[in-house]
Amino acid sequence: MTDEAEDGAGLAPHQTTVLFGHADAEQTLLEAYRGGRMPHAWLIGGQPGIGKATLAYRLARFVLAHPDPASPAVQNATSLAVDPEHPAARRMAVKAQGDLLVLERVINPQTGKLFQNIRIDDVKRTVGFFGSTAGEGGWRIAIVDPIDDLQRDGANALLKILEEPPPRTLLLLVSQSPGRELPTIRSRCRRLLLRPLATEDVMRAVAAATGAADGDLRPAAEASGGSPGRALHLLDGPALALRGRVLDLMEQLPKPDPRALHALGDALSGTDPESLETFVDLVNGWLSDRLRTEIGAGQKNKAAMAWERINRAARDVEAYNLERKPLVFAVFKELADAARRS
Repeated sequence: MTDEAEDGAGLAPHQTTVLFGHADAEQTLLEAYRGGRMPHAWLIGGQPGIGKATLAYRLARFVLAHPDPASPAVQNATSLAVDPEHPAARRMAVKAQGDLLVLERVINPQTGKLFQNIRIDDVKRTVGFFGSTAGEGGWRIAIVDPIDDLQRDGANALLKILEEPPPRTLLLLVSQSPGRELPTIRSRCRRLLLRPLATEDVMRAVAAATGAADGDLRPAAEASGGSPGRALHLLDGPALALRGRVLDLMEQLPKPDPRALHALGDALSGTDPESLETFVDLVNGWLSDRLRTEIGAGQKNKAAMAWERINRAARDVEAYNLERKPLVFAVFKELADAARRS
């Protein structure tokens, strides 16, 4: 699951030109660029829906609009904002920017649904993309959204560029679960971890996306865990109720109440994609917290493997319209194993 429309004004990350709550991270990127110390690869991590993809596109838009780091426009900039009418912004908004390559899951024409992973053939396009002549300004930029959707062969293919990047190359890797990427990828990137947003910033982001009044947004914002994307899913009552069920069971780990698990499975039954997405987002948030906390290497490995198995199973349920109750029990078995101290 990507960060589509995660925190902008109701738009996908490649279209929105606003960002809420990540001023420090934005300044880190800006200072690296105008100081001539721009790493060729950034790993931008954090929980789903907080603005990772939006920030990646925001940096790409700024670099393509201002390709010379020493120019007055860059040296005098206070943010990565670019006028929406700038040619680089307009081309990006309609996905017509030739110097930007985006790797993400795409629609399978045979099923009409997203592929379960970023295809290896798409990853291999990076070799030709970065080997060809860049357009105006000379920068070639690739965004992987998210890198979690790469299988191991895709990650290994990406390493070829990470190990020997051509000049004026920029790879922006969005990660939903920092800590589970291949060590060979992590070691070749500068890491930038985005923190959950304050409630007020979540409310501002969701208000920009929906036009709703602040008073209507506060319950969802407070329950979102600092994620505007999650707050958008929680704006209706059933989603908030579902969140409460899941969190109650997580507090019972490693021994959740079986009857409550059955009730959660019943609540998730059906084909509503938002309820499944809310469930998976909460689970991923719990696992991401495990990966960030000061637990041992063995526990981190457990959490990382659980993340991979759970998300693969959830995609199978979504792709093949499988029963959801077995998924609930399988997920909480994984979480219980991850919660136990070795």
